[in-house]
Order: sequence, then structure tokens, then C-alpha cells
Amino acid sequence: MVLCCLLVVPVFAAKDKKTRKEPLFGKAEASYQVTSDALKGATFYLVSGHGGPDPGCIGKYRGKELHEDEYAYDIVLRLGRELLKRGAKVHFIIQDAKDGIRNTAILKNSKRETCMGKAIPLGQIERLQQRCDAINKLYRKEKGSYKRAVFIHIDSRSKGKQTDVYFYHAPGSKYGERLASQLQKTFRAKYDRHQPNRGFRGTVSERNLYVLRNSTPYAVFLELGNIQNARDQQRLVIPDNRQALANWITEAIVKDYKKK
Repeated sequence: MVLCCLLVVPVFAAKDKKTRKEPLFGKAEASYQVTSDALKGATFYLVSGHGGPDPGCIGKYRGKELHEDEYAYDIVLRLGRELLKRGAKVHFIIQDAKDGIRNTAILKNSKRETCMGKAIPLGQIERLQQRCDAINKLYRKEKGSYKRAVFIHIDSRSKGKQTDVYFYHAPGSKYGERLASQLQKTFRAKYDRHQPNRGFRGTVSERNLYVLRNSTPYAVFLELGNIQNARDQQRLVIPDNRQALANWITEAIVKDYKKK
């Protein structure tokens, strides 16, 4: 059954560890506990790239196809779960009522994704505007000073080019740039710790992207790697790596929230 609306998840103090449930996480992962109030009062609009009739970029891995929309969606669910555990309110703009968080390497493609219950158009502009409309409608209804949109995508370049994570913000967006810079700083520290000889070259920059230009909240747009590159594919196909990406993004968001 396709969800026609998003369940409103209340905010709880860290001392209230009663188990909560989010059906979008799937049966195995639906339950979670609010273990912190680090993001109490914050609201997030999480958007995984493509979906529905558009799988996005496609890579090849051991004879199987890797579809961008499936991996972006899995990471968004994991990110949303971490934000909820820290007391935030989270809206999943793109939804699949069946997938849930998946702990497998190959994520099968489907066209079930909706924009909060509405069919996703095939046309690019219509598809992007639909997401912005959903975000902006929610934004207008909600109180609170810290409201952020996070767009998750996975790039596609030549197979030979390994790609670090890139962080984009709307032109002239002071707080979008601040969050993007905190994300970059956090990722660089993680790479220095876990892969000290590798280095990290992910950059922060302005981009005049449609969703950044037309969504009301301050926003960041993340490109998580090259889905066609064998090394970058390891960032995606290993479930623990997808969780690590979600954890690092969460850590950066918490640090940015403390600056508010």
C-alpha cells in the first residue's frame, strides 16, 4: 500500500526512551529509540535523488546493475533514522512503502517510489518542482528556526575516475554554505582517521541547481561518489559503509545545529 502522507513524528527528550516506529524503515528496522535531544526543535526534509520512473545513474557491479535512486534512498532512510534518534522531526519527501532499510549489497530496482504518496512525473522539471512544492508546503506549516533540506545523489562519471563526496549550496545561501562546510570538515576528519594516506578532495561550492533554487529552507546537495567507479562502488554496496555515510552526515548536522 502506498503511503499517502507522512506520519508526524513527535519530538521527545533524551530521557524518554520509549520505542518509536517508522514504517518506511521496513519491518526489521522500523523500531528506534530517541536516545538524545541533540536535534530537539530541528526539522529536516530529506530527498533522495530520482525515483519512480527515473532510476538515475546506473553502474555495473559483478554483472548486476546499481541504480542511483535505490542507494540514495537507502542512505536517506538511514540518515533520517539517525536524526530521529536525536530528537529531530524528519520528513521523507521520496518514499517507498516496501523497500525499507536494506542490508544487502545489490538493491533491486523498482518504480514504486512516490513523492509523499503522489506519483513521480517522468519529466525532469515536473519531477523536481513536485519535490520543491512538497518541501515548501511543509515548511510553511511548521514552526522552528532550524529547518534544513538535504538532497542526496550519486554522480556518474567515467569509470576510471574516483570521486570524493561533494557538497553544494544555493548561490548566496549563508546557512546552506555553513552546513556544507561543516559536512566537508567532518568528512575530511573521518577520511584522515580511517584512510590517513588517501586524502580527501571533496569540495564545497555554489550550484544553481533547480532544487536548491526553488526550495524554501536552507539546503545542501550531496554527491556521494561515482556509481560507475569500482572503488566508489564499495562506498555503496557495503551496508556498513552506507550507514557510515549517514552517521557522518548526522554528526555534521548536529555540529551545525549547535551553531544556530
